[in-house]
Amino acid sequence: MQTKLKAVLFDWDGTLFDSTGLIARCIQRAAVDIGLPEPEFERAKYVIGLGLRDALEHVVPGLSPDRYGELGLRYRHHYLGSEHEVSLFDGTVEMLQALKARHHWLAVATGKNRVGLDRVLAQAELTRMFDGTRTADETRSKPHPQMLLELLAELNTPVERAVMVGDTEYDLEMARAIGMDRVGVTYGVHSAARLAACQPVWMADDIPALFEWLHG
Repeated sequence: MQTKLKAVLFDWDGTLFDSTGLIARCIQRAAVDIGLPEPEFERAKYVIGLGLRDALEHVVPGLSPDRYGELGLRYRHHYLGSEHEVSLFDGTVEMLQALKARHHWLAVATGKNRVGLDRVLAQAELTRMFDGTRTADETRSKPHPQMLLELLAELNTPVERAVMVGDTEYDLEMARAIGMDRVGVTYGVHSAARLAACQPVWMADDIPALFEWLHG
């Protein structure tokens, strides 16, 4: 498969960036801040990968629109105060550099907003590593495949020569919707069983295993 590969599209949180625990904890804290019961950790974690508004509506359904705005502000407050505590998964930079050296297009398709993605890419010194990026506030949120279609057009890459790599069923389902190959990583948010239901071409348990498959 890798001999035909031209573009590798990655999710960010939970796939390249070890931030899933932090995001879930910040959702919990935000709910408490506005006087709501603290959501269960697994419930908060499960929605990672969706756009923030969609995620909050899943975790805390039934609020009025202004309350979701308040909840989102409290989430951002907690997340921005702690983002420096998390980092890329070990081996991520080396994997990306090796793929780049083989002239693959690299892209990010994420549920983060543009400001958040640009900030964390700059902090990780990866802004110039990626040839294209899409965020949930620029296009339709996962699992709708619009962000993948836009990236493929930008990279001038046919779907059969691209692969989507992600840690959630939202990542894999948006790829499956357009017939794109997909790789699930089991070290992030969703379980191996949930990822397997999306019929990935491969599942990796860590970055070295992902690197080996992509570079194979």
